[in-house]
Amino acid sequence: MAEYNFLNHPRRSPVHFAILGTKFMGHHAPRLEDAFQTRRDFLCKCGIGLGVLSLSALMQNAYAGESPSAAVDLGTPLAPRAPHFAPKAKRVIHIFAQGGPSHVDTFDPKPNLTKHDGKVIKDIWKEAPFSGTVFGSPFKFQKHGQSGIEVSDIFPNVAKHVDEMTVIRSAYTTTPSHEHSMMLINTGSDRLIRPSLGAWATYGLGTENQNLPAFVCMSPGRPLQGEQNWQSAFLPGVFQGTYVDSNKKQVEQLIQYIKSNNTSLAEQRRQLNLLAQLNAEHAAKREKEAQLEARIQSFEIAYRMQMEATDAFDISREPANVRAMYGEGTQARQILIARRLVERGVRFVQVWQNSWDHHSQIESGMKSSAKEVDQAIGALLTDLKERGMLEDTLVIWGGEFGRTPTVDANQNVDQSKGKGRDHHNKAFSIWMAGGGVKKGFVYGESDEWGYGVVRDKMDVPDFHATVLHLLGFNHEKLTFRYA
Repeated sequence: MAEYNFLNHPRRSPVHFAILGTKFMGHHAPRLEDAFQTRRDFLCKCGIGLGVLSLSALMQNAYAGESPSAAVDLGTPLAPRAPHFAPKAKRVIHIFAQGGPSHVDTFDPKPNLTKHDGKVIKDIWKEAPFSGTVFGSPFKFQKHGQSGIEVSDIFPNVAKHVDEMTVIRSAYTTTPSHEHSMMLINTGSDRLIRPSLGAWATYGLGTENQNLPAFVCMSPGRPLQGEQNWQSAFLPGVFQGTYVDSNKKQVEQLIQYIKSNNTSLAEQRRQLNLLAQLNAEHAAKREKEAQLEARIQSFEIAYRMQMEATDAFDISREPANVRAMYGEGTQARQILIARRLVERGVRFVQVWQNSWDHHSQIESGMKSSAKEVDQAIGALLTDLKERGMLEDTLVIWGGEFGRTPTVDANQNVDQSKGKGRDHHNKAFSIWMAGGGVKKGFVYGESDEWGYGVVRDKMDVPDFHATVLHLLGFNHEKLTFRYA
């Protein structure tokens, strides 16, 4: 390629040379490395012109007319940032009930199922869009609070807080497959690689504590699809959720290598400074390689976590009465840790409970699953309110879909020990509390069988847009229309 000296062409700008795909150079003595370039260098220099041509359109679309200064600074990607408008919620705790909890047995009572329990639906309703034997809920529903919202008796502690909740009874997804619906709920797409909701939140807001991850995912063992549920996709890797195996009890087990037994913090800092210098030189030759930038950021976060993670994840530092309020068990422990994390400035915490897939024995199974979290969720909502945090902390509960209004007729399912329900994506329930949601409110309605939505449908994009709105974002300004 021709080489131009900018000083000899005063009417030419560096952008001009980039568009031409030529090499812009200033005055210096001849160097051996000027005679060589890698294939990577060649392709980068050839392609940079197209990048400059499209830059203005990309920036205009990405920030919707806002100043480019609104972009994330990759030097300090987790620094706190202001959203588009004043937010009602500053942080999120998302309790994910993996498996598909039955909406007609939890937050969406259907007396019609009880009335026709054991009957073949086609004998009652010949035009029914589904088949099978009607299955009335084995649980009783009661009205609670001033709002009178009905909740199943398997959630006595959660039910005490219905006046703080919006209960959505009209959610639906596009598929009854666990893997695809989980991806959809978490990322907005059931097949394509897209950033998770937690990654978007931290990308837009940063975090209030630079010594802890901005986005933490706690699960007793990895759920289906693993990291894809909290991925950052095309966003920088620093915005991906940090996974913590909540089966572990000791801080040193929850977060491996949280402390060094051989090197002081000062010595580690010197080591990281040298490593950062080497990585910077390596990165300079690779044109903002996302994986390398994520690795550099992860070293820094890991170093800073030594200062606060030990405290945040150690629930033994809580008073005995607080620990007793949350209860015993893995779920109680991780929900208490979630409160401790958001209290310390973590932006988005996802808590997983992987036990709601009840194809059989739904009565005993759902009682057991609810018992694992009911006391702890009730305690969380009480605790946040007493600390003055519930108004700006959004708490979400729900799974990837609901369950059928009929008995699961799958031949591979043994119903001899108790009936169950199959996957169902056409209607299910989610609730949200705190964070500026409308209190004591039921949104949407499913039909009298709990099969389909008949009023105020809420698909996943609407759900995500609602969460982002509460966090202060106009979701339309985050739409990126290029591949």
